[in-house]
Amino acid sequence: MMIEFLTPLAGGLLIGSAALATLFFLGRIAGVSGIVWGAISHQADNSWRWLFLLGLLAGPFFYHQLANAPYPTPSPLSWSYVLIGGLLVGFGVKMGSGCTSGHGVCGMGRLSVRSLVATLTFVGTGIVTVFIVRHVM
Repeated sequence: MMIEFLTPLAGGLLIGSAALATLFFLGRIAGVSGIVWGAISHQADNSWRWLFLLGLLAGPFFYHQLANAPYPTPSPLSWSYVLIGGLLVGFGVKMGSGCTSGHGVCGMGRLSVRSLVATLTFVGTGIVTVFIVRHVM
């Protein structure tokens, strides 16, 4: 169906537009981990960070309400796995000097070699993880 193609396309265009607007109007990279850290560490230019995060939460809610789209099914994982996964992601973000949105969306758009390496590492690690979880465990 055509709608199955248009929804991810519109989402990608909105993500790219938000990243471009953040860079153009604020001179900042729209890396979510950096935005969250700046928001909770009480930096001086804080209000735009909270508005950005509010939009990240409100956008999917309004999409599901307006498009009458079904919500994803909840993960069957226990909270301990979620906590461990969150800590590992946080460690990876710190080690990689950014997250997938900062490197994959913004860094790749700026043709950053460091972001290319980071994004390839993210994707490769994801592929290996899915393989292990689905075929080894």
